[in-house]
Amino acid sequence: MFDLHVKSLLEPKKLVLLSPDTVVADAAKRMAAKNTGAALVMEDDVLIGIFTERDALFRVLAKGLDAQATPLRQVMTPKPATLAPQTSYGHALLLMHERGFRHVPVVEGGRVLGIIAARNAMDPSLEEFVSEARRREHYREVSV
Repeated sequence: MFDLHVKSLLEPKKLVLLSPDTVVADAAKRMAAKNTGAALVMEDDVLIGIFTERDALFRVLAKGLDAQATPLRQVMTPKPATLAPQTSYGHALLLMHERGFRHVPVVEGGRVLGIIAARNAMDPSLEEFVSEARRREHYREVSV
């Protein structure tokens, strides 16, 4: 798994792209709807920041800011580190560990492809369990 390119681990359906003027409460709702822990902040199709669940906790809630009025531009991480799609997942994990973050945008030629997360490093047996659960769920849907 650690040799896989990060591009192969992207989940495009979970990608949340928001403007820097989006308020935290709306960002949290969009992230929750997609079951993701991070949103990319875009301005004129350019990645300018990342907003994560940890940002919501430490930069908004812990500081007593109003989530209904605070725009992402005030609490996002600006100019986030990015990875190329051909980067190995092992290298991505090392970067996340060394720099202390859990999500990294994957960018190619200035175009955002998605986000890679530390949670993608699920234990192989747990990953197999999740795969089997999805297979069974699909089987139930088809046979109904």
